[in-house]
Amino acid sequence: MIDTTLDWQERYALGIPAVDDAHLKLIRMINHLVICIVEGTDRASISASLGDILSATSAHFALEEKIMRDSHYDRYFEHKADHDRLLDQLRDMMDDYGVHGRLEPAQLVRVLDEWFSEHIRSHDARLHRLVELPGSPAA
Repeated sequence: MIDTTLDWQERYALGIPAVDDAHLKLIRMINHLVICIVEGTDRASISASLGDILSATSAHFALEEKIMRDSHYDRYFEHKADHDRLLDQLRDMMDDYGVHGRLEPAQLVRVLDEWFSEHIRSHDARLHRLVELPGSPAA
């Protein structure tokens, strides 16, 4: 049916159930949006789905950033800058969709797959090795 989805991949896993579950929830939300786009769902619903993804992503990042601040994480600013970069990309996609009514599922999935793969592998993996997070086996 749809070959442009973001599938859960082991490279996204950190082994911390709460964090992995949050990432999986975001992937499900993204895939729901892709289905809506492909099926030609109305613009208001697609805009709402984009907003939901942005909100869930922002909330997840806010929790991580609070934990980093509370633990005086040494790479807080680099990690937060990467969060901000993705949020900017999502906002740009939302703005573009609002103006032009177009959102390319393949581009959305590509951007998010690249971001998930790189961010989780580098920033999140390091953070979770150094800081006890809620839902981690050591917490």
